[in-house]
Amino acid sequence: MQLSDFDYDLPEELIAQEPLPERDASRMLVVDRKTQTWADTAFRSFSEYIKPKDVVVVNNTRVFPARLIGQRDPSGGRVEVLLVREVEKSTWEALVRPAHRLKLGSRVRFGDLLRAEVVQDASNHGFRYLQFQGEVPIEELIDRLGLTPLPPYIKRPTGDSIEDRTRYQTVFAQVRGAIAAPTAGLHFTPQVSDAIRDRGGKVAELTLHVGYGTFEPVRVDNISDHRVGSEFFEISVSTARLVNAARQEGGRVIAVGTTTTRALEASVKDDGNVEPRRGETDLTITPGYKFRVVDALLTNFHLPKSSLLLLVSAFAGRELTMNAYRFAVADRFRFYSYGDCMLVM
Repeated sequence: MQLSDFDYDLPEELIAQEPLPERDASRMLVVDRKTQTWADTAFRSFSEYIKPKDVVVVNNTRVFPARLIGQRDPSGGRVEVLLVREVEKSTWEALVRPAHRLKLGSRVRFGDLLRAEVVQDASNHGFRYLQFQGEVPIEELIDRLGLTPLPPYIKRPTGDSIEDRTRYQTVFAQVRGAIAAPTAGLHFTPQVSDAIRDRGGKVAELTLHVGYGTFEPVRVDNISDHRVGSEFFEISVSTARLVNAARQEGGRVIAVGTTTTRALEASVKDDGNVEPRRGETDLTITPGYKFRVVDALLTNFHLPKSSLLLLVSAFAGRELTMNAYRFAVADRFRFYSYGDCMLVM
């Protein structure tokens, strides 16, 4: 298949710029793979689709303030830095702008307390390795000076807001390390989790630190040539047990988000069971992939021609996915991180 097979037209006004006042107030398009149909519902009805012995798996990664604004030293020119991953102590791989002005040896300052030097070019796409120095621990300075790393399609004159600090985190967020939120989880509240348990289902957590690989543009025409960058994940013994028990007892594994899906599918053994794992995964899921763990998927609406849309299309089928997306556009659903969601059964 070609990347152009996963394109669709989206009016800019449908890209959600703010979260809804209430987390669970979004719309939910329920897509049935068996009947090739869909229904327009509300996320607050999510628990009604849960059966006894089902397990709902969520990602408990926590977004850190990975966006830094600094000045080149000594010129004072503005620099934007998106921290991607720490490659060694105080040295980070980062996406920088303007990249052409940050050569090997360039220095950047972030206020009076934090400084960085370019110590290596990382790629041809604006990445650099930055070595940080500060008067106090670097992580503390990043938390103090950094901004919420909102996606570029959220366009506001002032950038992030105080509300973003809490609303661009899920209620499950515990383990610091993501540079983007696992957005399907943004709809959940403690009350929704309680309703799942009241129906006889269970809620399990894993960690996948959402990195640049999740939303890096697909740069190839033939989707079979695409590879998603590696990301850290961890599945605990207790979560593996809950997932395996659900499958053995006739329950379903319902993944909340594409990142959760990747972690689960990357951890399945030859016998079909999920094993506890801690490490990196570069699993790339595109149409033709055979799912071995996930039975249902809750996900937001994703960008055209993105790796996330490829994953959803692999799960639901390309034709059904694209038809559902066209319906969502026509019916004025809200798209992307702060938008509405889709439950694929």
